[in-house]
Amino acid sequence: MNYSLTYEVRLPSNYNTEQQYPVIFALHGMGSDEQDMLRLMEPLQSNFIIVAVRGPIVQGSGYAFFQIKSIGNPVRELFDASVQGLQQLMVDLSAKYAIDPARRYIAGFSQGAIMAMTLSLIMGDAIKGIVAMSGYIPQFVKDEYKIQPNSELSVFISHGDQDHLFPLQLGEDNASFFREQTNNVTYVPYHGGHQVTPDLYQQFQQWLRTDAAKLTAEDPKGLNS
Repeated sequence: MNYSLTYEVRLPSNYNTEQQYPVIFALHGMGSDEQDMLRLMEPLQSNFIIVAVRGPIVQGSGYAFFQIKSIGNPVRELFDASVQGLQQLMVDLSAKYAIDPARRYIAGFSQGAIMAMTLSLIMGDAIKGIVAMSGYIPQFVKDEYKIQPNSELSVFISHGDQDHLFPLQLGEDNASFFREQTNNVTYVPYHGGHQVTPDLYQQFQQWLRTDAAKLTAEDPKGLNS
């Protein structure tokens, strides 16, 4: 299987290669594509570089980052390959664009949330924060991957109380696991299903803007000065 990843980049209108910008790597759910995530992240384009990535596996009329044997049980070979491919893509694009290495974020829904949480746990200081909507952390990631998150990792986790695919308990488990890794965890359970509600749409945008701005205020030159 070819794991070269298709992606689209949106730059702020005032983009200047002499500056450094926070970036959001946006990852879609199973059967969706990068265009869905571009629409979801569009209001943030004035503040962030947006990179929407398409999963490498054809899934119905859309794409996926991995296939599953059952809920909570990804096909390990496909999962590992996407994790490695996404890490490499982030490295490559960070060298190509004026990305602030201290403000790399990953936002994902469903499968995208699963990938976002996994990547944040293994990429250390390369990831500042994540928005993980309606996902879970595979047990083999907890047991077998080298867990080394950024000590200042910022985490936004959301989960619907009517989610028919992933029960709310998974969201609570996600929040508990990340609270063992970092003090910066925001957990938002909401009334709804496996979806991004209008309220959630506003909440995660505000959270991203606030977190990225806070880092700038604390350290205007970034961690790489």
